[in-house]
Amino acid sequence: MPSDTALVTGGAGFIGSHVARAACEMGLDVVALDDLSGGFRDNVPPKARFVEGDITDVPLITDLFKNYRFRYVYHLAAYAAENLSHFIRIFNYTNNLVGSANLINASVRHEVDCFVFTSSIAVYGTCPPPMREDQQPEPEDPYGIAKAAVERDLCASHKLFGLPFVIFRPHNVYGPGQNIGDRYRNVVGIFMNCIMQNQPMPIFGSGKQSRAFSYIDDVAPCIAKSPQIEACLGEVFNIGADEPTTVEQLALIVAEAMQVEPNIIRHPVRSEVLHAYASHEKFRKVFQPQPPVPLREGVQRTAEWAKRSGPRKSKPFSNIEIEKGLPPAWLEV
Repeated sequence: MPSDTALVTGGAGFIGSHVARAACEMGLDVVALDDLSGGFRDNVPPKARFVEGDITDVPLITDLFKNYRFRYVYHLAAYAAENLSHFIRIFNYTNNLVGSANLINASVRHEVDCFVFTSSIAVYGTCPPPMREDQQPEPEDPYGIAKAAVERDLCASHKLFGLPFVIFRPHNVYGPGQNIGDRYRNVVGIFMNCIMQNQPMPIFGSGKQSRAFSYIDDVAPCIAKSPQIEACLGEVFNIGADEPTTVEQLALIVAEAMQVEPNIIRHPVRSEVLHAYASHEKFRKVFQPQPPVPLREGVQRTAEWAKRSGPRKSKPFSNIEIEKGLPPAWLEV
């Protein structure tokens, strides 16, 4: 097997498929692992080898590491629904924490050169924005708790076993290839999918919640090249856009890009952090990136892709563990 072989978990998903593509363009021999629960086979770049499977499957992971001798592991597989995670704790921790531990174990045993982990801005919880890497994480939801735990586990694994790692905390990433049929996450895709089905765009609460929406091309290539940048090893980086935008403002921008009049439906407020956006000074110092894609331009590119791809019918999540307090809109079929 080639020495420059990389595993990309979640390789058929949104960010994962873009990272897999960037890694292929770097000359890496990529194995894309995905259970297709939220990703799509046609997202996987042609040069990558696709394996359908679950990161919680210990025998599968053991065989993959034995057969391919991965140099790098890019771990992007996760069920990334922060607000829904309150109602799916067992599912969340099994997939996002136990599955990650399985990969870390295999990476230690096989002495991979670098474990790249996509964490989340959710680890900050209610820390005041702009959130910085030197702030103490205070996650508010089970998704953020799981991500923070994996971060701590990677630090412990490095200290005890010498496992090299890089951690990224992306936030509100959008762009071509995302699962616009997912009704629980990725608000840009949700808005576009609703518009294409002649449905109103749903907003929970006032719509004054603010996020910095990050275009995929500003995120995925940097994640892919990070193992080959010495200054990245052992570090944590926020990655994404700088300028916050309210959800209500985003709805207007999406409607404009889709060439329709804004049609919004209001739902009761749900439990979520009101303002979440991050500082990227550390990231810029190490990566020296090009200026990010402006929000309107990125949304326009995504809208053009969405129109070509068409709407996707979403299905209600089938593993709800607690219905108490679940937003009524999520119970609607």
